[in-house]
Amino acid sequence: MSGGTRHPDPDQPETARAEPGPDRAAEPRPDPATEPRADRSGRPRTDPVDPVDPVTESRADHATAPEDDQDPPVRPRPEHTAAPDQATPPRADRATESGTEQPTGLFDLLGVAAVLLEADGRIDMWSPQAEELFGYDRAEAVGQYAALLLLSPENRDAAIELFAEVMETGRGWAGAFPVRRKDGGTRTVEFRNMRLTDHLGDHYALGLATDRSTLRRVERDAALSARLVTQAPIGLAVLDTELRYVAVNPALAAMHGLPEADHVGRRLGELFPDTAFQALEGSMRRVLDTGVPLVNQEVVGRTAADPGSDHAWMTSLYRLEDHQGHTLGVAKVAVEVTDRYRAAQEAERAQRRVRLIARGSARIGTTLEVERTAQELADVLVPDLADMAAVDLLDSMLRTGRTDPGEGAPLFRALAVKTAYPTDAAGALVPPGRLTVYHAGHPAAQSVRTGRPVLITHLDSGEVGRVAADAEAARLLARAGVHTDMAVPLIARGQCIGVMGLARARNPVPFDADDLELACELASRAALSIDNAVLHQHTRSTAEALQRSLLPRLSPHHPGLEIAARYRPAQAIGEVGGDWYDVIPLDGDRTALAVGDVMGSGIAAAATMGRLRTATSTLADLDLDPARVLTHLDRITLGLDPYIATCVYAVHDPRLARLEAASAGHLPPVLIPSDGPPRLLDLPTGTPLGVGGVPFESSTLELRPGDQLVLYTDGLVETRDDPIDARLDELLRLLSAPSPSPEDTCDRLLRELRHPAGHDDVALLIARVLPLGS
Repeated sequence: MSGGTRHPDPDQPETARAEPGPDRAAEPRPDPATEPRADRSGRPRTDPVDPVDPVTESRADHATAPEDDQDPPVRPRPEHTAAPDQATPPRADRATESGTEQPTGLFDLLGVAAVLLEADGRIDMWSPQAEELFGYDRAEAVGQYAALLLLSPENRDAAIELFAEVMETGRGWAGAFPVRRKDGGTRTVEFRNMRLTDHLGDHYALGLATDRSTLRRVERDAALSARLVTQAPIGLAVLDTELRYVAVNPALAAMHGLPEADHVGRRLGELFPDTAFQALEGSMRRVLDTGVPLVNQEVVGRTAADPGSDHAWMTSLYRLEDHQGHTLGVAKVAVEVTDRYRAAQEAERAQRRVRLIARGSARIGTTLEVERTAQELADVLVPDLADMAAVDLLDSMLRTGRTDPGEGAPLFRALAVKTAYPTDAAGALVPPGRLTVYHAGHPAAQSVRTGRPVLITHLDSGEVGRVAADAEAARLLARAGVHTDMAVPLIARGQCIGVMGLARARNPVPFDADDLELACELASRAALSIDNAVLHQHTRSTAEALQRSLLPRLSPHHPGLEIAARYRPAQAIGEVGGDWYDVIPLDGDRTALAVGDVMGSGIAAAATMGRLRTATSTLADLDLDPARVLTHLDRITLGLDPYIATCVYAVHDPRLARLEAASAGHLPPVLIPSDGPPRLLDLPTGTPLGVGGVPFESSTLELRPGDQLVLYTDGLVETRDDPIDARLDELLRLLSAPSPSPEDTCDRLLRELRHPAGHDDVALLIARVLPLGS
């Protein structure tokens, strides 16, 4: 390199070589406009230096170390950067084939220009970035005096003075100068100037320059970014391409409950093994690989900041790239939304409670059957509230309708059980219908004894026997993983009539006070339905017993007739009604036949039926025709307000082979001739008993041996879905088939026509005519 100050003896002491010779004064003064600055060791500074104001304020930055202390010159390793129009380079986290890392893009962003000046101020080297910054190409700049090429006349003297100071003292200089570009425009340029000395002792000036506005913008962006990250109330973090933390702001460190330094170099999964964070780490990998951002993913987990409670964050992820497209890592933004999450959880729990209560109100108590009502309660509880449920009733309540258990431990009858999934615990639950006695410490026994619920939030495997009926049940419950339990009394009309037990095994969340409150609400509603069903069951049993006691005991012999009769009480939600039949022997081998139906149900209807049957028997003894009998029964029924009844009354005379009959609003009897198809008798219908004021009419027809008369109540043929005419046609079709006896016909009609859950009573009477004396 030519043009520097040369000395014949490179080993001469620096102090001697530094003195100016006779020719040195004639040299032009150096150009300070391109002079760089050296640090105290004489090496070029690589750390950023705060920019200074114009040249008059930027001359105080000097290094003080003597030039003898400078390290030997180091040849910088060449770096390769992509041209602006070059394809996107490989990811920056990957090493090149030579094993070196890709360069960062900061120098490219700043466009740092390098200019080397000889000691006389002439340009010796001119970088491509200098061409772009100053506008002159290398041929136009090399060999020119920098001060004359780049500076306006009014700035040259100050620049030359600074250049001379740098070259004489070896202290670097940093500052800004207005530079004249080739196009005539002026640009303020930030300089870093330093003196270099080769192995011969010749001095050169190295100038590093960049556009001051660009530098200020980068510095401003960096400062702003640093403040935003540090002061932001949301969590911010940068992770490298191995998903290890590089930087964490104070807000995220506080969320995690770990110092910032404990994050650096570690992965999220290493800090928190919770599955939620492992899933988030998987999302980070996808964002890193695809470049597709992830926005507002909710993460719920526990950190060291509050290890005992769940917290929630809305997390966003995006891939970080430099301006050349090199992948730097992943940025994470986390906003804590725990309050909103907990409010949503509470709202969901409240909605679940409302839904469960509404479903319970709709599904519990649809019938007046005790067992079914208890099962409806268990079905509502599982799986929405519990993994398993059992409903038990005091046996004394079922037997007597009273809750007095007597002396000793209460005896329970299991009514219903339900599990959410197949489990060993099902074998530990007392099956429906079985009687059991729980030990004194069992939650069910405690709950019935005190009338208060029992909540057990946590059960160790060794404590499961506390909620089990026996040792084997305890073993099964422990194996199933039961960990929480509660017993809730069934209280109706101020009395405890039973208990429901709930447990969780697969559901890891223990029962809490809200769950207990919800269970008590459902138990209160169900208890009243169960109590109503028990009361109905006792009332029904009483009415049915009364009904059966009022029905006649048929004699095996009736002159000229073979008779079969059936009575079936109502099923399902219906109650025992007032249906009856009667067969009354009369003088002269005659027989009175009657079938009736009191409108209503229960004990009162059964009692009314008994009074009408007694009245019918009394009137029959008066030897009145059927129409007169119905007239007297109508007057009697008027006094039994509000009841009315329908009835068919007929008298068979075997000597005359004749049947005389009348109807009070009843369905027509069926006549099955021995030589033809069955048909409905066309009797004057009349009005029901108890209406009053309407006369009845009797009809007479002949009966021959083999003919059959079928009397029945509406419970045999009426349904809620089918027209009555269609049902009567079905009755005639069934009666068309041959039958060996009236008994067989009764059974077939009940089997084919009556639904097992029939909602009305049925009375059926069939009489077949026999030859007199047979």
